[in-house]
Amino acid sequence: MNATADIFGRERALLAMVHVDALPGTPRHDGRSVATIAHRAADEARMLVEAGFDGVIVENMHDAPYLLRDVGSEIATAMTAVTLRVKDAIGATPLGVQVLAGANMAALAVAHAAGAQFIRAEGFVFSSIADEGLMARADAGPLLRYRKQIGAEGVRILADIKKKHSSHAITADVDLGETAHAAAFFGADGLVITGIATGHATSLDDLRAARHATHLPIVVGSGATPETLGALFEHAHAVIVGSWYKRDGLWSNAPDPARVKQLVTAANAARA
Repeated sequence: MNATADIFGRERALLAMVHVDALPGTPRHDGRSVATIAHRAADEARMLVEAGFDGVIVENMHDAPYLLRDVGSEIATAMTAVTLRVKDAIGATPLGVQVLAGANMAALAVAHAAGAQFIRAEGFVFSSIADEGLMARADAGPLLRYRKQIGAEGVRILADIKKKHSSHAITADVDLGETAHAAAFFGADGLVITGIATGHATSLDDLRAARHATHLPIVVGSGATPETLGALFEHAHAVIVGSWYKRDGLWSNAPDPARVKQLVTAANAARA
């Protein structure tokens, strides 16, 4: 089995991003219990897998505005409860975790405790300026040491490079290909390539540059639509979708069953 299939269960995987409702302690939390939030996330994940998605990632996107790296034990604990419930709902389907913003150690701990297969990590190599401020310390060294310390070597790390919602002016002399090469050298298990913001298209040129620079699995992290899946799957090993299949194509809305079906049908056609 190759590296891509080993992580996602198949080549050219279609992954759904389940945006967990705002958790207790965050500004947009509406008073609902963690159990209620987890139940809703699990129902959404189950529906998406039954519709034909190959994997699911749970992410605390409704927790905006985000804290940088250190999100607090209450978020890690709640995300563990949510991820466990989702895991029960989707069984052996590949499952990932992302904790915003750049809380990669928390995501790793959650994934390890809940039996998830991978995490999506921000700030793995090089510094950048994100919405939350300067992400000054690259996380590869501390994160891989933490993974070893807690015995979570089975949890794969998908590293965002030149990621969305960030300024990369301070590394403008380091192109995407060199960033991809550095992330591979520093121990990433896969690379996530995005557009400039959530829902914005990922550049095919960026995907080509990443594939040329490394043999790691390449994952599209934003902007996929039914019309672009064919071209994306020519260059990427997996595609994450978190906006298009939602009502009106807005990430914060609930999934639209008709759009879910259309996206899965397009993915199957592209892979055929």
